[in-house]
Amino acid sequence: MPLVRIDVIEHRRTSEQLRELADAVQDVMLETFAAPARDRYQIITEHRPGRIIAEDTGLGYTRSEDVVVVQILQQGRDEAQKRAVYRALAERLRERTGLDPQDLIVAVSANTRADWSFGEGQAQFLEGRL
Repeated sequence: MPLVRIDVIEHRRTSEQLRELADAVQDVMLETFAAPARDRYQIITEHRPGRIIAEDTGLGYTRSEDVVVVQILQQGRDEAQKRAVYRALAERLRERTGLDPQDLIVAVSANTRADWSFGEGQAQFLEGRL
C-alpha cells in the first residue's frame, strides 16, 4: 500500500495527461512493488512555476519545466525492489508520457504497519483487518 505523491508544475499537462502519469506510476507500483490490486493511494499536486526547485546534484542533468517528483511512502521493500522501481518509473513514464528521465526525481521512504490508518480512526494492520 504505497502512498504516492506526484508533484508537477501547473499548466504543463492536461487532466488526461496527469491521469496517464498517475496510471503509469500505479502500474509500476503493482508490478515492481507488488502492491495489491485496488491498493491505490496517490496525491497529485500542481505547483506554480518556480515552486519546484530541482537542481542536478552535480550530475549534469538538465531539468525542464516538465519535472516530476515522485515520493513513495511504503513498507517492506528491499534495495533491489527500490532500484527496480527507479528504472521502471523512468522507462514507463518515458514510454507513456514522453517524460525525459532527467526530469524524474524519485524518493522512497519507509514506515511500518503501525503507521497506517485507512479510515474510521482504526489501525487496520494492527487489528488484523489487513
